[in-house]
Amino acid sequence: MENKNIRNIAIIAHVDHGKTSLVNELLKQGSVFRDNQVIEDRVMDSNALERERGITILSKNCSCVYDDVKINIIDTPGHADFGGEVERVLKMVDGVLLVVDAFEGPMPQTRFVLEKALSLSLKVIVVINKIDRSDARINEVIDEVLELFLELDANDEQLSSPFIFASARRGIASDNKNIEGENMTPLFKKIIEYIPSPCGDEKSGLRMLVSSAEHNDYVGKLAVGKITDGTIRVGQNVTLCNFHDQSKKTKSKVVSLFVFDGLKKVPVESATVGEIVCVAGLENVQIGDTICDNDNVNPIEFVKIAEPSVEMTFMVNDSPFAGKEGKFVTSRHLRDRLYKEAVKDLSLKVTDGQTAEQFKVCGRGEMHLSILIENMRRDGYEFQVSMPKVLIKEINGVKCEPIDRLYLDVPEDSVGTVMQKMGIRKGDLIQMTPHGSRMRMEFLIPSRGLFGFKSELLTDTKGEGVINSIFYDYEPWKGEIKRRDYGSLIAHESGEAIVYGLFNAQERGDLFIEPGTAVYGGMVVGQNPKGDDIVVNVCKKKHLSNCRASGSDDALRLTPPKKLSLEEAIEFLADDEILEVTPKTFRIRKIILDHNMRLRERGKILRGEI
Repeated sequence: MENKNIRNIAIIAHVDHGKTSLVNELLKQGSVFRDNQVIEDRVMDSNALERERGITILSKNCSCVYDDVKINIIDTPGHADFGGEVERVLKMVDGVLLVVDAFEGPMPQTRFVLEKALSLSLKVIVVINKIDRSDARINEVIDEVLELFLELDANDEQLSSPFIFASARRGIASDNKNIEGENMTPLFKKIIEYIPSPCGDEKSGLRMLVSSAEHNDYVGKLAVGKITDGTIRVGQNVTLCNFHDQSKKTKSKVVSLFVFDGLKKVPVESATVGEIVCVAGLENVQIGDTICDNDNVNPIEFVKIAEPSVEMTFMVNDSPFAGKEGKFVTSRHLRDRLYKEAVKDLSLKVTDGQTAEQFKVCGRGEMHLSILIENMRRDGYEFQVSMPKVLIKEINGVKCEPIDRLYLDVPEDSVGTVMQKMGIRKGDLIQMTPHGSRMRMEFLIPSRGLFGFKSELLTDTKGEGVINSIFYDYEPWKGEIKRRDYGSLIAHESGEAIVYGLFNAQERGDLFIEPGTAVYGGMVVGQNPKGDDIVVNVCKKKHLSNCRASGSDDALRLTPPKKLSLEEAIEFLADDEILEVTPKTFRIRKIILDHNMRLRERGKILRGEI
């Protein structure tokens, strides 16, 4: 059976190439909103963190209607750290819109998502977006896209994929690069004409692969997926099974059933082949499971998600300020939350640590883990995290580490500085091409060599550098890389930071705190550019005498403190430091708070006793 009234598509692209803006226009012109309805920008980025950062983190479903055909649309993340979200939803669709910026052309994530789509034999429509940019280079980008298809061993049919030229911001599209469109009609027509309608056997037993999971406060867990065969009905008894775990066969019952209508989920009594649905009532369901008829248990193969490459240790907060700001502070709270996240996010791996209060969390990159930390912090969790480390593998008896393909777009006068930094970080230059007054550089670099590099690049290029990276492969260990060339300023004692103490401390480096900030001994309060750790007393008060008035402190001038974001704080960490995360603050601290004990441990390391 072929369900000709449905098309299932995913919109895939590199970050900032216009996926979410394109979905906005498809929904506007697909009869989803009223004519007089006020529509906010990036309507699909419903998560508060997505709106703040301007990126898509979670894949989301919606639908629109054109010419009596329902188009189910999945908006996917563009950042490499959330590539697992893209991999798992591609099994729900029959085609993709590959969005490419008319100036930047194919970027690292473009290659990654296109490779996944081609391997699943999905139909591809290439959308050259932002054609109204003054620096658009449409002809060159078309050639670069075709070269990418060739590099990825596309077959003849895939090489003949149609091109659409659009400006998502203006809501126009055209199938001719020389003719400006008036609306999104050419794209709608191409989707209906070129993307195949879903096929399956309506009369056979039910089979539905769960590609995503959501949670609803009223109905509990929702399993999202496409019906491959048969029909699903409310009240139907089903069996959950898994292709990679043949022993799993769990009986369950469909309590509620929903389909996507615009941005809403609409309850229905039944749905058939090709429809993307949400099923409620299956509490034990996991992403990758197949929902089958009890009489026809036949699981569908699920894609193998790429392995994580970065590890951090999450632990219970044991600082002197522990428990003062957080709502969830115990190891049980931390464990439950992390393991729940691992069920929702297949790119995340969680295991118990060396003690009952530690957990090893592995992810795709620093941003992947920092988003998890930020979400937990906003939900009231208080905990500590270690410095990120790459996951090392032994391949054929050789110690190997993850290598990233790094793309840099920098001003020409910054090339020398960037090359020097890449040499220190063991980066190998693959190619370098000029783009106007800028230079695009491509490197293969150890993943650990990128820790802390983004902030350095922005400094070296006066804020004009653009950085993108994606996992490449595992290669033999490249040798030691000096993680940082600066040290920490460490608080000497507990108390409240005083202007007089901060004034004396700022001569040693850049401070992170301001007067009135509560500190404790062993807490990092600043950065020493000379490379060594220095203990400073920021709580020191000026002694009063008959000759001095207490008001003379007003004459002291403090340099404004350097406020670290979460990512900057993670990048700052050294081997002997951890980050204390609470709902209100981030605090960098030494693992060993006592100065004398810390010096003794350092002496043992230098003597080779540890």
